[in-house]
Amino acid sequence: MRAFFPEIAMKIIKPSYFDNFCCTAGACPDSCCKEWDVLVDGDKAALYRSLPGDLGNRLRQVLKDEDGEVYMTIENRRCPMWRDDGLCRIQAELGEEALCKTCREFPRLTHDYGDFIEYGLELSCPEAARIILSTPDPVFVTQEVPGGEKPEYNTADMEVLLRTREIARSILADSAYAVTERLALLILYAYHAQTELNGAAISKHFDADSLLEHAKTYARPGDSSDILRFFSNLEILTPDWAARLEAPASSQWDTRFLTLAQYFVDRYWLQSISDYDLVGRAKFAVISCIMVHLLGGSFVETAQLYSKEIENSIENVETILDAAYDEPIFADVRLFGALLL
Repeated sequence: MRAFFPEIAMKIIKPSYFDNFCCTAGACPDSCCKEWDVLVDGDKAALYRSLPGDLGNRLRQVLKDEDGEVYMTIENRRCPMWRDDGLCRIQAELGEEALCKTCREFPRLTHDYGDFIEYGLELSCPEAARIILSTPDPVFVTQEVPGGEKPEYNTADMEVLLRTREIARSILADSAYAVTERLALLILYAYHAQTELNGAAISKHFDADSLLEHAKTYARPGDSSDILRFFSNLEILTPDWAARLEAPASSQWDTRFLTLAQYFVDRYWLQSISDYDLVGRAKFAVISCIMVHLLGGSFVETAQLYSKEIENSIENVETILDAAYDEPIFADVRLFGALLL
């Protein structure tokens, strides 16, 4: 007799604004068709290289192989398929289905954990940034579909991350504390959640008031120029970013930074299931908010440019995650000093 294995349901979770995103195409103020080498999936690379005529010849000129991957190289800071009218030549001549996976999906994010998938939008797209940062308390929609897989992660640990992420969200939403206090509490709570994630018993509940007062007593002022210098030594993608790093103009702390912090919490908290570094990701979120604060200017534009430069570079993200522990400028006492003094 054949054994019966019940089908695993797949949960799909996405913010309510996810389906409202629509590319602004030629009207985009900072097109994704400039300054990035685009990763081209294998099927589309083969298609592009097999095309006849002028389009095929052009594509064969601009596709490059590097470390086992295929990329569309940029020329004069722009994708060679980007037409003067702001539209894509591939899409115009072959249709949307001919776009490579990167171009077809950006700025949509997919985090597939096996038995559930989370969708989101990426801050590095100007229109996505506008939507994300104008939605301070997003509603998350959940639906179930067939086709789930048995997850490879430890389910008990994922339950801890899901539950603690909700608490982290509630901390950022707690109006009893100032904006910067809530960012400090995010770091403090991450240590509390990290202990639980590591499997250790939690001896007492998270006492926000006493921990915050303690953080204020050992907070030490840092030098913002050291933080700017650190970011100047990362990989820099655009001249705009280099110019902003050289001429910062800090802004006022306000509740928009909490919306920004929630974006980072929503995107990165669960990724700790891969390496169990929850504190590093919480500090990454706070460091990111501090950088956007230090640079000033238009809040949405600065946050979007930060994401473009940092989040779209795996090397930059990993460098900051390491620096959260290794660099004195990002020690807890300095971060609390930047927030609480």
